Amino acid sequence: MAIASAELLLMVGGVIVLGYVLGKLWVVLLPVVLGLLITTVLWPPTRFLRKHGWPPALAAVTVVVGFLAAFGGIIALIAPPVVAQVEELGQGVSEGLQQLQGWLTGPPFNLGEEQIGQAVDQAINSIQGNAQNIAQYAVTGAAAIGSGLINLVLALVLTFFFLKDGPRWVPWLAAQTGPPAAPHIAALSVKTWTTLSEFIRQQALVGFVDAFFIGLGLWILGVPLVLPLAVLTFFGAFIPIIGAFVAGGFAVLIALVSNGFTTALIVLGIVIVVQQIEGNVLQPIIQGRGLNLHAAVVILAVTAGSSLAGIIGAFLAVPVTALIAVAYRYARDQLDGRSPEVTAEGTRVQLTGDSHGARLTEEEVQPTPAGPPRPEPER
Repeated sequence: MAIASAELLLMVGGVIVLGYVLGKLWVVLLPVVLGLLITTVLWPPTRFLRKHGWPPALAAVTVVVGFLAAFGGIIALIAPPVVAQVEELGQGVSEGLQQLQGWLTGPPFNLGEEQIGQAVDQAINSIQGNAQNIAQYAVTGAAAIGSGLINLVLALVLTFFFLKDGPRWVPWLAAQTGPPAAPHIAALSVKTWTTLSEFIRQQALVGFVDAFFIGLGLWILGVPLVLPLAVLTFFGAFIPIIGAFVAGGFAVLIALVSNGFTTALIVLGIVIVVQQIEGNVLQPIIQGRGLNLHAAVVILAVTAGSSLAGIIGAFLAVPVTALIAVAYRYARDQLDGRSPEVTAEGTRVQLTGDSHGARLTEEEVQPTPAGPPRPEPER
């Protein structure tokens, strides 16, 4: 028991040190991770162009510029309705506050206007007393926005290099580890890349379905800011479970302020129905051969990621957990003698050349000859 306890303490210490190092290197790791996620989206059109004779650099820069143009077009499409409806939404908020004040002064609360005024004065005094802290928060928020923009630009630059030189990565990494480990490095790299790409595709499809049906319901009910809310719902799908609730809460709040209590209840019902269909029908079908993560694991991963790194942590929690699960399953299969490096076609990667001119070739794996039949145990 003492030996097991010492080994456990060593493992925990190693995890703590690894977390400390990753935390110190997070400024460098975050653009890399974001670049990889963007690359999973942009690699299919880049591969298409490269197969049709485009040079790697030209194909990569064309796809990245097209991605930026599409993203800018989406922003340009969303901004005008938001600006046009901000004044209307502000009037709705004022009317909603007046209705709230009327409810509080009437039964069953029967609060006097003097009491409400005192509560408002206390809130104003509290805000004035914390003006310095609020200013500090504003400066911190502006710095965070600036850092986010820098990380985004760096991620786009890395995305260009990933798209241009990505196919060279696995042969180079396999060459650094040597021929014995090369098949495992190549197979594990392919599995992790496939899992990451599968996650992005799945969440994009789920987000599109949620955004379409919730946006359609908001448009039929005449709720303002339909397009921004639909886009928010789409991006909220990339934070499983929690993102859907946050996006749905925004939709209900806007409906309550602009259209009243009845419309807000209808919007709440639409959000719940769409999310139930997504969670019980769409997700199992789409993820049948995907991440293979239990819902409880997803919830815990998102909670841990959000507590450690905020919104970015919640966004990255599920793909990181899925990649850890892939590595664990690969190691388990290897220890069980299942040869996870062998593909479904019965081939295995083999390293040829050196670190300067490494190439990966596939070789057929001869099936293991069956041994003599085991004698049945006596009964």
